[in-house]
Amino acid sequence: MYKKISILFIFVLFYSCGTYNSIDTFYNAHKNDDQVTAVRVPQFMLTLISGISPEMQSLIGNTRDLRYMQFPSATPARTQFLNQQMNGITSNSFIEVYRKNDNLKRNVVSIREKRNSVKEILIYNNNAESASFLYFNGDFDPIKVREMARNNEFETLGNNVMNEYLPNINPKN
Repeated sequence: MYKKISILFIFVLFYSCGTYNSIDTFYNAHKNDDQVTAVRVPQFMLTLISGISPEMQSLIGNTRDLRYMQFPSATPARTQFLNQQMNGITSNSFIEVYRKNDNLKRNVVSIREKRNSVKEILIYNNNAESASFLYFNGDFDPIKVREMARNNEFETLGNNVMNEYLPNINPKN
């Protein structure tokens, strides 16, 4: 009896630790912060975004969830805090396919795979003045994702999406 309760307790403990470092938790914790732009794109708008380019069509075509968030990162302490939070999320079964560190500045592309497809893509950029992440959940071609990461196509993707299809929301204000 005690062994079953102990195993159940350990399972609940691991589950709660795993969900703490999730995109949902991070998004919900910071969407109401001061000077934060938070966008969760509804399904019908994904069709519009996929028209940016053939590359975007191949990436967005199978997307079920798309989120973008931009927040100030003006102090070294805030920059380090955001970097640590993103490291916590990506260390939870994500695979880094691209990382560029420059002191506290970060450009990271991480994916979560299942069998032969990529299920989640997380692009995190922090230039020590502002930070942003772009998150995709869907079913993606891993070869295309790695090619886009290798060609640095993810670095400006978030700003392009915001500027192209959400003109009333300016992430720089």
